[in-house]
Amino acid sequence: MKILLLLWMFLSAFIVRAEGTVRSGAVWPDNRGQHINAHGGGILYHDGRYYWFGEHKSAETTAALVGITCYSSENLTDWRYEGVALPVTDTAGDELERGCIMERPKVVYNASTRKFVLWFHLEFKGQGYGAARYGVAVSDHPTGPYRFLRSGRVNAGVQPLNMKGSMADLDTLDVWENAEWWTPQWRRAVEDGLFMRRDFDGGQMARDQTVFVDTDGRAYHIYSSEENLTLQIAELSPDYTAHTGRYIRVAPGGQNEAPTVFRHGDTYWMVTSGCTGWAPNRARLFSAPSIWGPWRQHDNPCRGKDADTTFGGQGTYILSTPKGHIFMADIWRPKQPDDSRYIWLPITFEDGLPVIQWRDEWSF
Repeated sequence: MKILLLLWMFLSAFIVRAEGTVRSGAVWPDNRGQHINAHGGGILYHDGRYYWFGEHKSAETTAALVGITCYSSENLTDWRYEGVALPVTDTAGDELERGCIMERPKVVYNASTRKFVLWFHLEFKGQGYGAARYGVAVSDHPTGPYRFLRSGRVNAGVQPLNMKGSMADLDTLDVWENAEWWTPQWRRAVEDGLFMRRDFDGGQMARDQTVFVDTDGRAYHIYSSEENLTLQIAELSPDYTAHTGRYIRVAPGGQNEAPTVFRHGDTYWMVTSGCTGWAPNRARLFSAPSIWGPWRQHDNPCRGKDADTTFGGQGTYILSTPKGHIFMADIWRPKQPDDSRYIWLPITFEDGLPVIQWRDEWSF
């Protein structure tokens, strides 16, 4: 049995890569020979090493039974399991109680405080997706352990920077709160701020999310809000652990989730997906001259087989390296979540626009 295990570990190293190649959709083994379990994740580069944080998925449920895992690598293809960076708890009623939902973790390093800051989407155990909260935790070390600070809604009692008029001007939207969804009039009310106004006092919903650190060191929380109908971009405090109150709405009523953001030159780019549950759909591309917009939508950036379904996946992060940008996505398998696979593809540019071309294999 021991000989068979060693043989499996040897052969598995060639399933996903040989000499640094990436094969999207294949099994990606770690140093133990186990498929990497870090879904919906993001990558932090620090002191010459890459750290991959993601959701630990079990075989039968997408709920969090373990927590947020961490892997590390020097070359982006050979990954070492570093353990659970932020575990669930066994305390009944705790916000991180086993069985809660912890999604799309992203870690950024704050050079001023020398802290590693973890942001993620949190839903309470047994409450579905009704809480729609962010979670934030900190650590002195990239691999953790991370100390949970709080969860919450975003920017309670604060009006978006790009919202015209005053909150009192939106009182006329009251009539649409319990109206039939998807009618033209209801859609217009959503665009005008129906759900932003509804959640104004308690704070804005935050589901699928990412964190982006700009070249000037300022950080931003980008998340799907307003019942997953509108994206929001919120500035983070200097220590990256809270919101400053400055935020904007992006593509109101556009039904975007899974935001991934990068900067190329003086242009900010964002790749998102539509809202079709676990089923893949056509990616969307946005650009802006500033993180504060205005954001403009473009055509699907994906090319090649299954481009209209983002190659069967959904974006989770865009890693920027000195050699270029890498689009990261998950091929979700809700019937067996721990067997969900990964898509990593380089981003190129054609006629000034990002292009994500399918490749059966490629090398860094």
